[in-house]
Amino acid sequence: MTAFARRIGTLLLALGCASAAAQTYPSRTVRIISPFPPGGTSDILARTLAEKLASEWGQPVIAENRPGAAGNIATEYVAKQRGDPHVLLINTVGTHAINPAIYPHLPFDPIKDFTLITNLVNLPSLLIVHPSVPAQSAQELIALAKQKPGALTYSSAGSGSQPHLTAEMFKSMAGIDVLHVPYKGAAPQLQALIAGEVTLTFATAPAAVPFVKNKLARAIAVTTAERVSTLPDVPMLNESALPGYIAVGWNGLVAPAGIPAPVVQKIHDSVAKIYAMPEMRERLVNLAAEPAICTPEEFAALIKAERVKWAKAVKDSGAKLE
Repeated sequence: MTAFARRIGTLLLALGCASAAAQTYPSRTVRIISPFPPGGTSDILARTLAEKLASEWGQPVIAENRPGAAGNIATEYVAKQRGDPHVLLINTVGTHAINPAIYPHLPFDPIKDFTLITNLVNLPSLLIVHPSVPAQSAQELIALAKQKPGALTYSSAGSGSQPHLTAEMFKSMAGIDVLHVPYKGAAPQLQALIAGEVTLTFATAPAAVPFVKNKLARAIAVTTAERVSTLPDVPMLNESALPGYIAVGWNGLVAPAGIPAPVVQKIHDSVAKIYAMPEMRERLVNLAAEPAICTPEEFAALIKAERVKWAKAVKDSGAKLE
């Protein structure tokens, strides 16, 4: 047998093994890791997807929370599970686009250490205030902040998180002084607002909408270029107070590096099938989340562009770890 024939044989054997791996995947419990505590958008997506995939695959799929360090703890953990497709991560604009600009020495590479599968949803943020706050609009809120420099407070999901940076952009463009109070995740961030511990917050719509609809918080504005269908009366910051202000997040699905392409394709196709279900799309739209399934290549291009965009936002806003 020639060397060329041996190489071809080895390649065919590898392809055969990869195909067989896809046919038997998953062979045990799959864990979908959320990088933030229960109650936030990542957690909602992880639990919903776990339930649907378990039914699709006939194997247990569980959602697991590993919060801390603006999502870096969970992201590093998954990065270290190289070659294991039974550990997936709900990644975010924070973990893969903002954190590389905030943290000087991340223990993982946002691209090389992961197998990108698909974006899941695009996410507007809501600027919401405690019901006791007298401001009824973004203009009134900015005016209130200017009357009382440093007196108003805002919560975030942690220093360096998307809510932190989104708020810092708001402060910078509005020319106001509002005190940052970081919490460990989106759920504590929202709970702080509901309890009246802070004046305002920027929260992703899926996490914030239920509180707005139950009148536990008041929506002042959305951060997108268009109004969201589930809250049609809430104006955009871009139109109501700060022309040019747009800050949209996203949540995707990734695996550790080293996953065979047929397995990636199986996961991608299963997720795409779930997100095409009418009841799934309706649930997401009701939470003001836009389904955004794409190819791994399109997802890689999105992350690359987002890293450039948010690095500039970090620099322009002067946002720093606290």
